[in-house]
Amino acid sequence: QVQLVESGGGLVQPGGSLRLSCAASGFRFAEIAIGWFRQAPGKEREGVSCITYNGGTAYYADSVKGRFTISRDNAKNTVYLQMNSLKPEDTAVYHCATDRGFGSSCGTGSWEYDFWGQGTQVTVSS
Repeated sequence: QVQLVESGGGLVQPGGSLRLSCAASGFRFAEIAIGWFRQAPGKEREGVSCITYNGGTAYYADSVKGRFTISRDNAKNTVYLQMNSLKPEDTAVYHCATDRGFGSSCGTGSWEYDFWGQGTQVTVSS
C-alpha cells in the first residue's frame, strides 16, 4: 500500500536549518509530483512547496521562497525539503503528500493530493 514517512523535524533556533525527508513506497514514485504542507495549531493547512515527477519544476509558497528548497531522489524514492533561515512562524507539523494529477504539474490545494504522511514536527524557538 502507499506509504509516506516524514522525518527530520525537531527544535531549532531562529535562523537555523533543518532538512526534512519524505520516504515513499507502494506506488510509482518517479511518476508522481510530491508536495509539502504544514499545519500550525489553530491554523489551516498551508501548501509549502511541490516538485514535479522528475524534479524539473518546483513551486514555493511566498512565505518560504528564498529560504526553502525542495528536491527529490527518484532512485531512493525520497523527497527532501531543505529549510534555512527558519523563523518562529515556520513552526508547524509538516506533511508530504502525493499529487493526484499527471506528475508534470503540482496542485495548488490540499484537495488535489490523495495520500498523506503522518507528519513531522518542526519547532522554531529560542
